[in-house]
Amino acid sequence: MQGTGTRGAAARARTGAAGQGSSWPAAAGPRDADAQHRSRQWRQRLEIAFFVTPALVLFAVFVVVPIVQAGRYSLFKWNGLGPMDDFVGFQNYANALADAIFQRAVTNNLLIVVLSIAIQLPIGLAIALLLNRKFAGRTAMRVIVFVPYVLAEVVAGVVWALLLQPNGPLDAVLDAVGLGFVKQVWLGDPGFALWTVIGVLTWKYVGLAIVLLLAGLQSVPEELNEAASIDGASWWQVQRKITIPLLGPTIRTWIFLSMIGSLQLFDMVWILTKGGPANATVTMATYLINQGTERSQYGYASAVAVILFAISFILAILYQTFVQRPDNDGASVVRRRRKVTR
Repeated sequence: MQGTGTRGAAARARTGAAGQGSSWPAAAGPRDADAQHRSRQWRQRLEIAFFVTPALVLFAVFVVVPIVQAGRYSLFKWNGLGPMDDFVGFQNYANALADAIFQRAVTNNLLIVVLSIAIQLPIGLAIALLLNRKFAGRTAMRVIVFVPYVLAEVVAGVVWALLLQPNGPLDAVLDAVGLGFVKQVWLGDPGFALWTVIGVLTWKYVGLAIVLLLAGLQSVPEELNEAASIDGASWWQVQRKITIPLLGPTIRTWIFLSMIGSLQLFDMVWILTKGGPANATVTMATYLINQGTERSQYGYASAVAVILFAISFILAILYQTFVQRPDNDGASVVRRRRKVTR
C-alpha cells in the first residue's frame, strides 16, 4: 500500500509539472503540418529541377535554337556564305510548295508511312506471336530478327546497294533457284525503285515492331489465355479476342514511332538512290539535303526543313490527340490513383 501511494504521488507530481510548463513535446499543430508539407514540396521541386535542367538545356541548344534559326534562314535567299541581306519573306515557302519535285517528295513520304505500317505491322505481329511461344532455338530466332534493326543505316544501305546491282548477288541467287524471270533493275527503274526501297526498309525496321510487340506480349496475363482455352476457345480466337486487343497501347506506340521515322526518312534512301532515278524515290529529307548542300540554296532548304517540321509536328499532335487519347487518359487515371493512395 505504501508503494502504491508513492507511485500515485509521483504521477500527480509529473502531471502538475506538465501543467506548469513541462518540457514534454507537444503534438504538432495544423500550421506546423502545413509548413512541413510546403517544405517537402519545395524539396521535391528542387530535386526535379536539378535532374531536369540539364536535359532542358540540351533540348534548347540542339532542338529549339536550330528550329528558330531555320525559321530565320528561311526568310532569306542565302547561299550559306556571307551576310544574309536578301530578304524574300515567305517566297521560299511558296516556291517549295509549288515545286513538283517537292510535292512528289511529300507524296512518297506519305506512301512510305502508309505502306510501312500496312506491311510491317502484320509481319511483326505474326513473328512476335510465333516467338512468344516456347520452342527450341527461340532465343536465337529473336536475335536474328532484331539484328537488321541494330545495324547502322550506312552499313545496311551499302550492303543492299551492292546486293541489288544489275547482275549482282541477288540476281545470281534468283538465277540459281530458277527465278530469273523476276529479276528487275531494282534501283534503276523509276517505276520499281520506290518499291525496292520499301522492301529494304521493311527488312531493316520490322525488328523494332517485333521487339516492342514481344515486350507487350509479356504483359498479357497468362491466366486469361488459360481461362479462354478451358472455355473451348481456339488459339486463333484467344489471340484475336484477348491478346491483340491487350496489345493496343503497344501497337499504337509503334505506329507513332514508325510514322515519325518514315516522315523523316533520309539515310537509307540517300545511300541507295539519292532520291533517284528521276526523283522516283525522293523524300522531303533528301530533297532538303539536295537543295542545301548540293545546290547551296540554304535559305530555300531551311524553308523545306520548316515545312517538314510542321508536317511532322501537326501529324504527331493529331495522332496523340485522337489515336493515343485512351492510353494517355489511362495513364492519367493511374497517376491520380497513386496520388490518392499516398
